[in-house]
Amino acid sequence: MAAHCEKEPTQAWVTTFAGMAVNLCLGILYAWSMWSKSLTGGTAGQPMTGLNEGWTYLTNAQAATPLTICMIMFALLMIPGGRIQDKISPKFGATLGGLFLAAGCIVAGLMQSYAGLIIGFGILGGMGMGIGYAAPTPAALKWFGPHRRGLIAGLVVGGYGGAALYISPLSKHLIDSYGISKSFIYLGIFFATVVVIAGQLLKTPNEVYPDGSYVPPAPKCARSTKVAGAATRHDWRAREMLRTWQFYALAFMFILTTQSGMLIIANAANLLKIAGAGEYAWLLVAYGGLINALGRVGTGFYSDKIGRANTYTMNCMVSALCLLLVPYAMKTQSILLLFIVVGNAYWQYGGGLSLMPLFTGDFYGAKNLGVNYGLVFIGWGLGSFMAKLGGVIQDKTGSLDYAFYISAGLLIVGAMLAQLVKRPAWGEEKAQV
Repeated sequence: MAAHCEKEPTQAWVTTFAGMAVNLCLGILYAWSMWSKSLTGGTAGQPMTGLNEGWTYLTNAQAATPLTICMIMFALLMIPGGRIQDKISPKFGATLGGLFLAAGCIVAGLMQSYAGLIIGFGILGGMGMGIGYAAPTPAALKWFGPHRRGLIAGLVVGGYGGAALYISPLSKHLIDSYGISKSFIYLGIFFATVVVIAGQLLKTPNEVYPDGSYVPPAPKCARSTKVAGAATRHDWRAREMLRTWQFYALAFMFILTTQSGMLIIANAANLLKIAGAGEYAWLLVAYGGLINALGRVGTGFYSDKIGRANTYTMNCMVSALCLLLVPYAMKTQSILLLFIVVGNAYWQYGGGLSLMPLFTGDFYGAKNLGVNYGLVFIGWGLGSFMAKLGGVIQDKTGSLDYAFYISAGLLIVGAMLAQLVKRPAWGEEKAQV
């Protein structure tokens, strides 16, 4: 008979699933390879014709630049986005982020240029993603105790990864039917509508219980007490967190788990093309979105059982092995193997986006999680270097092989680091040692 745990109020779950809806729109990032495929489908510098008249073909490195800039802006704006979530409300943060993203998509479509992609998708889109993404996860986690936060973080951020499930085929349809410009514009309008509506449902315990009376239910399940007991009892402020070496270790771990995912995301549509099945490129992107989303939920769930560090290590080691097999899968044109190894890379990447807010909450508390996680999230933005590096390596060598080997090596470093990082002790805890 299953052990019984206390229940959270209905608003806790409303916030969780509204956060998923917001992230389903912000996750346009994971369909970038569909636009990249169209933008690099001809000789660089040559003008396009037909539906895409007005656009010019780009190099692989150029096509990776808007994605890289978007990630950097995303990471940087997570900090003020987290502050907005903590000090104003997640509703305001999500709405503002959705409007910025919509404006960015529309600007990218109207400018029809490399500069427009950088300004629209890269800068404005990245700002919207950062501000909007900072709202749902901390808001949802504040409703739950440490024993359940893995599952909740996985559900909320799973929406972001799962966005590729519909954005990839939808963007392909829009690009094929209406061209690159209108695909951006139509999606921008759609995102603005959904995020503004879903954002109104995001609430924190302080908004529902302004007297501060709400306390997340404690676990009664014996199997949950290990993870719950590993969490801090002190709510660290950002300036306190920055004085601990563990913060920098977490940010570096975020870089390492992110870089491999960005390498795959930036090139997913082209991997099947290289393997001789380019007409099904959108399918690999959509499949990757599914595994990305499942990896977030699954990783969060079993991290509640076996611990954050063990989960991080296991995910990284298995993914490193799979990345080493990607060049072989493309060379032999083994579509099944390619789906397996790429899928595992998506799982690990998605899992990292569940684990890092959990690490941050366990180490530094839930009260200031918005801004604290925003600072740790800088590591995610810095992990974008691998998308750019992969484009440069491909332009120089005609192959992505060395990029996959480098990425696998970095994951192994991350796995070792995860076993060394322990939760920082607050003053009273140190005195008891």
